[in-house]
Amino acid sequence: MFKNVTTAVLLFVSILTGCSQQETKTYEGNWEGTLANTNTLNFALVLEESPNSSYELTITNPESTIREKLVVTNTERLQGSIDDDIHFDLSFTSDKTAVTGFIKSGILMYHLTLHKIDEIYKGVWNPFMVDSLQSQAMYLGVENNEDGSLAMYPFYGDQRFTGTWVNGSEKEGDAIVFRDYKTGLRFRAKLLEDTIELETLLGKQTLTVTNFKRSDIDLSTLKPSGPKNQNVHKPVALNDGWIIASTADVGATSTSLSKLIDEVNTNALPNTHSVLIAKEGKLVFEAYFDGHNLDISHDQRSASKSISSAMIGIAIEDGILADVDQKLYDCIPKEFQYTKDALKSKINFEDLLTMSSGLDVDGAASENNYQSSDNWLKTTLEAKMIHEPGTHANYGSANPFLLGVSLDQELQSPLELYMEQKLFAPLGITNYIIQTENTATTPYFGGGMYLTPRDMLKFGQLYLDKGKWKGKQIISENWVIASFKKYRRLQDAKDKNEYGYLWWHKTYTVGEKKVSSIEARGAGGQYICVIPELESVVVITSGNYRNRKLLQQPENMLEKYILPAIVK
Repeated sequence: MFKNVTTAVLLFVSILTGCSQQETKTYEGNWEGTLANTNTLNFALVLEESPNSSYELTITNPESTIREKLVVTNTERLQGSIDDDIHFDLSFTSDKTAVTGFIKSGILMYHLTLHKIDEIYKGVWNPFMVDSLQSQAMYLGVENNEDGSLAMYPFYGDQRFTGTWVNGSEKEGDAIVFRDYKTGLRFRAKLLEDTIELETLLGKQTLTVTNFKRSDIDLSTLKPSGPKNQNVHKPVALNDGWIIASTADVGATSTSLSKLIDEVNTNALPNTHSVLIAKEGKLVFEAYFDGHNLDISHDQRSASKSISSAMIGIAIEDGILADVDQKLYDCIPKEFQYTKDALKSKINFEDLLTMSSGLDVDGAASENNYQSSDNWLKTTLEAKMIHEPGTHANYGSANPFLLGVSLDQELQSPLELYMEQKLFAPLGITNYIIQTENTATTPYFGGGMYLTPRDMLKFGQLYLDKGKWKGKQIISENWVIASFKKYRRLQDAKDKNEYGYLWWHKTYTVGEKKVSSIEARGAGGQYICVIPELESVVVITSGNYRNRKLLQQPENMLEKYILPAIVK
């Protein structure tokens, strides 16, 4: 998922035009500043009714206030925009006690809920995912380009935020303006004599101004600044559907789990963010590290491919898609039908679900090719065929990307609303973010969603219980069974894993016992492990995006510490 992004906290190069070679030499190096407030990038939202069947949405941080009118559409949704950058698409619940929907900003769709309090609706929006920054520090790396212009790389002291991605810039008076296409925030940089003055903006509204001075800090050494762990005991009881128990209540042991916590805290298992275990339908273990907590939605990377698989199953059950034998080109827009040939015409949904389309779009180099293009769909469909469909599996993101395009084409309503209605709302999942593909309008089925670890665990429990959550059938049992079958081996995976419908298979060894796990996996160490024979689900989140030596750390944790605790 976005393999052309080499670091999670790195901003893509922002070209600062109009700088002479002398200016370039003057500003090259690292710069350090301080944000005015730890809540500068957290917003309180208030929605109030105003005259003429419209509503006013007030967005407030400690330094500024923005007001935007939302208009009721003929579909009874509240919609509005800020400077064509940030879009609101909300609707009232049936009992009018809340407003739910999405803020679409950058390439992210932030799901939010505003609750009715004293005749107005209140909620929060956290563009950086965290509920409050742990550090007010902000940094800029400034480098020379060969043409004499500058490239700027902003970093934040709170390393729980996975970073902003900036591409391109433009002159605005004596300043350079550039946009973070991930979160939708804008920046305006003024290059002064011995400082850089950087405004952070929402649309055209200034949120905060940060002044930067030169610094000797090595930006590659930035580490999380929060407490190491917050909760390593019995999980917290919340009104989120989870039954809380202890490991002893379900016959599990805690010795190896205590050892796991020690290893994380001594950095023997670096960049581990959370470990959660559900057994026999109960949440029995919940630990957070490096400042993470149960309220922070975590970058799933490719682990959300398994959520994409669930949506395809739901759409087939609803009759929106025919079945897994339906051909891809049945759902491809007319303007791209020219890419169809004798081999491509055979590609069906099962081929896409099993990474077996035969298109030359998998592997790091090929993914970089389509994800760095101006039109992902055109580039993907124009790729040559290198295998007969359904015969050879190579792991990648383009196959599920095509599934998302196909479903979006067949729906009468926006895909994100369908996902909310059919999966997230029934699971009681509210704190999540959907990443879009390059159009910034359609959910990307190749990965990149954000969910809290407890909600990741819910999704795994849904599959463990054959599509049911709290007795309600959300996904058909037949789809779960089909998803967990072993179709092919991933030829480009280190372990040549067997693969289902966007689910990995792995067998672990605990003493003399073999334990099978079906897993959603994401880069950096995001795992949802469904273990039917142990009636268990395990979730691990991590931040090892830049260290390939640690890619299999969650598997090692599962085999060495977690499975020994829950195997009877």
